[in-house]
Amino acid sequence: MNQPASENLARGPYCDLQALLRERFTARELNLFARKTVQSVQSGRFRTRFRGRGVDFEEVRLYQAGDDIRSIDWRVTARTQVPHTKLYSEERERPVYILCDQRAPMFFGSVNCFKSTLACHIGAQLSWAALNSGDRIGSVIFGDNHFRDIRPKRSKHTVLQTLQLLHAFNHELTAPQASQQKLDLTQMLKDTRRIASPGAALFVLSDCHDLNDDAEKQLFHLARHLDITLIQITDPLEHQLRAAAALNITDGKAKTQLPAHDRQFQKAYAQQALAHQQALEDRAKRLGLEIISASTAGNYSELLRQRYGSRRRT
Repeated sequence: MNQPASENLARGPYCDLQALLRERFTARELNLFARKTVQSVQSGRFRTRFRGRGVDFEEVRLYQAGDDIRSIDWRVTARTQVPHTKLYSEERERPVYILCDQRAPMFFGSVNCFKSTLACHIGAQLSWAALNSGDRIGSVIFGDNHFRDIRPKRSKHTVLQTLQLLHAFNHELTAPQASQQKLDLTQMLKDTRRIASPGAALFVLSDCHDLNDDAEKQLFHLARHLDITLIQITDPLEHQLRAAAALNITDGKAKTQLPAHDRQFQKAYAQQALAHQQALEDRAKRLGLEIISASTAGNYSELLRQRYGSRRRT
């Protein structure tokens, strides 16, 4: 049964596996890449950025100065007594990788759902959209102390594995602060360099709270061979804090009180959040990367349709 287009399925602190499965209906409206006509059902619908010798034979033409001698068609050359060379087109397949952050700082939210839940739903939609386009889909899901990766395959089973991992990692979260955090974004980006193949598309789903200089270096190396999209998961309370009285907060262990009603505190809080956001946007600009901000207060399905809707991308 189709879900209403405007329905936001991300609710609460934890994701629901059935809700992630239902994201396939909304994903039908998404087209992650521009469409091109292809001759084989096993081909993707676009050319990759990978600059290498293609594998799809295209045509034979007269040899020209500078052509690779390995591409000479010796049969046609012998028959016509004129050198001919084979032309190949670039590969049209682009594997899609989902790098999803499910660490403790993502276990927070003040509207609709937690950031960790929102990341799972966006990752699910992107996975279904990639499968619908006939592309291979792979994923790297990481928590505070461990991660799992799924090598890209063109199958519904791979998407289901990704959804199960998202659900499992999401339900391991218990507090917004980890007792012992071993994995940071830098390490995960470094591991992604080892896993992802050149020419792939990488979607990074995280709040980017630890996207520092070291992480920027890893993104720089990744961006040389991959198409990267940063999807920043945010919550309104992280940008602006307003309340009529002081707020009692806890990380699950200790408690403290924030003077949220104090205007000077509110101003300083907003300035710090703005500085962090500006630094993140500056990093993305230096790297030439696209950054998409998804808030727990917004409609993530509409956000993805605006960016990847079929009509817009055709």
